[in-house]
Amino acid sequence: MELRVMTFNLRFADCDPAVPHSWPRRRPAVAALLRRESPDLIGTQEGLHRQLREIHEDMGRHGRSYDWIGMGREGGSRGEFMAVFYDTGRLEPVEYEHFWIAPDPHSVGAKWPGAGSPRMVTWVRFRERTTGGEFYALNTHLDNVSAEARLAGARLLVQQMRAPEPGRPRSPLPEFDTGLPCVVTGDFNVPAEKESGGGVYETLLEEGELTDSFTAAPPARRGEDHRTWHDFAGTSAPPGPRIDWILTSPGVRTASARINTFTHDGSYPSDHFPVQATLEFDNG
Repeated sequence: MELRVMTFNLRFADCDPAVPHSWPRRRPAVAALLRRESPDLIGTQEGLHRQLREIHEDMGRHGRSYDWIGMGREGGSRGEFMAVFYDTGRLEPVEYEHFWIAPDPHSVGAKWPGAGSPRMVTWVRFRERTTGGEFYALNTHLDNVSAEARLAGARLLVQQMRAPEPGRPRSPLPEFDTGLPCVVTGDFNVPAEKESGGGVYETLLEEGELTDSFTAAPPARRGEDHRTWHDFAGTSAPPGPRIDWILTSPGVRTASARINTFTHDGSYPSDHFPVQATLEFDNG
């Protein structure tokens, strides 16, 4: 089983066309990007409900059928979503859930003490229609203010994916089938480097036993490294970190990976570059 996966911070929709980089100005660029790349799975961050509906409408115009799953981080349709888009011709959602990065992960709209805003995770268990292979997709956007909240988010992701350890209290989160692989997408708001992100990268790669798809890609099939948050400066932005990642569990190999610097009529789709990877699954 091979899947094309993207993680994409959409930048929330400011719908005043007079504002630079407003959503009405960027929408054609997002549509052109997704039409050209046609990923099988997209973990998005920051999308607002109306914006996501418009993206869904645009994606339906180019021959492939997509759907999406998500909830606003303030509950219902309110606030930013961690929406997961998927190609319905290839992937069937078996189950899904949302949880918040908070002392009570099921408290809708809650946040970790000291965090700048509520943060959450949306996860979906997918079945690939042709092979029957299954996997979990987890999508998040960690806090931009609190290092403690970011680390808590990384630990909750690991807790969600791992089997309960003997003698330890059971997790309040729904248990995964730990025999299935996982793909984690997100804007982590820290560099993809050890010892420079407050333990987030180490927690996910070491405790979570995940692999960074960008560094795991064969050198001949890995694109150029760029900072992924470029604030609409694109490739002319000064060097900086890759804060948007696609991580994979054992049982998933990275065939290729790149940071997509696409523009449409001189316009960047977002203030973040999307990151893409082609992944191969052992269980497919």
